[in-house]
This record gives sequence, C-alpha cells and structure tokens, in this order.
Amino acid sequence: MPSRSLAITSLLALAAATIAAEPREVPVQKRNVAAKAKTVVGADGVPATVTVKEVVPVQLAYKLDPAKCAVVICDVWDDHWCTSAAKRCDALAKQAGPVVDALRKQGMTIVHAPSDCMGYYRDHPARKRTVALKAVEPPKPLDLPDPPLPIDDKDGGCDDDPPAKFRKAWTKQHDAVAVDAEKDFVTDSGKELYAILKDRGLDTVIVMGVHTNMCVLHRSFAIKQLRRWDVPCLLVRDLTDAMYNPKSKPFVTHDEGTQLVIGFIEENWCPTVLSKDLVGK
Repeated sequence: MPSRSLAITSLLALAAATIAAEPREVPVQKRNVAAKAKTVVGADGVPATVTVKEVVPVQLAYKLDPAKCAVVICDVWDDHWCTSAAKRCDALAKQAGPVVDALRKQGMTIVHAPSDCMGYYRDHPARKRTVALKAVEPPKPLDLPDPPLPIDDKDGGCDDDPPAKFRKAWTKQHDAVAVDAEKDFVTDSGKELYAILKDRGLDTVIVMGVHTNMCVLHRSFAIKQLRRWDVPCLLVRDLTDAMYNPKSKPFVTHDEGTQLVIGFIEENWCPTVLSKDLVGK
C-alpha cells in the first residue's frame, strides 16, 4: 500500500498538472492599418490635410487552452548550408529546447517538423505515431491576399562573406530540442499535421523555428497554408530568424530584416507571442 507521503506527492503533482493545463490569456501582438490625418505643404506653399495609412502594433489578450494547442518546430535542423544561419539556428535551438519541454508539461502537443529528414525518423515512435493516424482531407483553401515580403531574399539570404552555396547540410532536428518518444509527433507534411490537429482536437498552432521569411511561411505545414485552412496560428517571435543578406534590399542589418518579416506576419498572417508569455510562471 502506498505511503501517505507518496499519495500526497502524487496528488500535488496531479493538481499542478491540472493547474498548468487550465486555459489562460496570453499577450499577443498584431499590426493594424490605421488612418491618420497629416498636414502637408503643396508645391504652391499651401498646407493641406491628407489621410495616410499607418501600420501600428496592437497588443491583444489571446485565450489559450494548452490542451488544444499544437507547437510546431519548423526546420530547426542540426546544420545548415549557410554558416551564419547554422550558428544562429544552434543558438535558437538551445533557447527553444527548455521552452518546448515546458509547453509539453503544460499539455501542449509537440510536433517536430524538420523537413527532408523523415528517413532519419522512420523507426522513431514519434514518426510511427504520426503515420498511424487516420488521414483527414483538409478543407478547400481560403483565397487569402498574399502580399510581397518587405525584404529581398532572392539570393538565398545567406549573409556569409562570401555567401555559401546551397547544399543539403541537415540530417535531423537539432539535439537541443528533445523529441519525446511517448508523446510527440514528427512530420514534414501539412496534411499529416492537419490529421494530428483533428485527431487530438487541437484548434491553435504555435509556430517556432526557421526561417521566418521562408519555411515558417511557406512549408505545407507552415503559417500560410494553415491560415488558408482557417487554422488559428501564433508565431513565437523571439524563437525565429530570417534568411536575409544585408547586401539586399532594404539594406538593413540582419536582425532588422528579421523584425521586418515578423512585422509583416503580424500585419498579414497571424499574431505573434513571446516564449516567456507562453511558458508563464
């Protein structure tokens, strides 16, 4: 028969898990287009009032139920063809690992999405768990506006000097982000992610990873496709990084380029959230 202290410990652990899984509000950020009156002086020297559009950040409270959230870790690979990107991804993975562990403990469903690496995970329980799910046909995609990015990434975005050439450098997800064999899922397919959402009754996808202007937006499991399927999303804005070369337009620093893409996502696709607000106390 279990001891009284062991029973109390078990009850406390159960209570803590229950509290952690309760729905709560988290602060998120989006960007709205606001009309603003502005005085301008014409060629004739006469002042006139005109209305201009201004994009402004807006803070909102977002109701989050951990039991109904999927956390998608996008392309946080073990290596990258661009040395600078690989270094930033290494640092990001080490920051993301504890966050992912904390969100899993809250009851969120963790989905690891290292594209082009499914062969490595072929025999992993998290991959087998995904493949075993019943296929679900996603809805007809919504016809949403798709404005151009605020940065030029046509050169591949590598800021090495000189820029490196593309090669498939990755074989798996970065080891700093642990894959729980008993709970997690592994996929690089949008349709498989959609099946996970429906099987688990999930209604919100929280996306972290790289790269903000590429895979995070354009993969079949990423923000644009999810929004076209009318799935609510949040981007973790402190756990992402862009592929941007400051030698390309708009000729800003790498970090500024990343922030421009984050603002673009907030304006056009979905709100963003900070990891500390997701993890909470």
